[in-house]
Amino acid sequence: MQASSWQVYGQELSSRLLIGTALYPSPHVMIDAIRASNADVITVSLRRQTLSQSKNGEQFWHLIEALNRHLLPNTAGCYSVKEAVQTAHMARELFQTDWIKLEVLGDSFNLQPDPFALLEATKILIADGFKVFPYCTDDLVLCQKLADAGCEVLMPWGAPIGTGQGLLNPYALRTLRERLPEITLLVDAGIGKPSDAVQAMELGYDGILLNTAVAEALEPVLMAEAFKQSINAGRLAYEAGIMPKRDSAKPSTPILDQPIWQQHG
Repeated sequence: MQASSWQVYGQELSSRLLIGTALYPSPHVMIDAIRASNADVITVSLRRQTLSQSKNGEQFWHLIEALNRHLLPNTAGCYSVKEAVQTAHMARELFQTDWIKLEVLGDSFNLQPDPFALLEATKILIADGFKVFPYCTDDLVLCQKLADAGCEVLMPWGAPIGTGQGLLNPYALRTLRERLPEITLLVDAGIGKPSDAVQAMELGYDGILLNTAVAEALEPVLMAEAFKQSINAGRLAYEAGIMPKRDSAKPSTPILDQPIWQQHG
């Protein structure tokens, strides 16, 4: 059974996994992994590949086109508002989409977003007609301000990019889900294994964006399949309603009202 379909900026999607195109051992492994993931949306970096860079860049683009997925260009590697805005405009021209995964980094050690620059760049790009997917921390106030600026999607981190640490602050992520019930929330960064994705989906998150956990696996195609199944399982569990934790035991077979076949005499 598949989890229910959903919408992102008015676009209906069937998969709740968004997947990146970097770090794979070869273009063919990348293509096979994306297909195995069943992701509807793939992220691409303008800085890593463009049509004009080289013949290899053109070949990469043709492979991406053949997948027939929704593209989510990103502003990876940008450290200023000006740089991020310029990159977003170039991405829109090249990839012919208003979607942009907005990254404005503030620290080169843990690649943490600069919250002040991120908010400023978000306001500029929304005014320019972009549909912004901001990569942000799990700070409630920042996320509220991004939502107030017009973002319909927020992408808080689970942990710093590429660390595979999982969800370092489930409380903060749970709080975001509870306080921003109408916003589409995706965990972006830090997911290291399928069980991390299950945990995020069980919190009520709408989807997961990941790259490294699949691309750097010993078997990327197999890992992509594992994440596809785990995200679906986590969402189904959330929709079904997870039993609450209890402080005391509760028998699964009550003493009272026993079925008639257990009675004697």
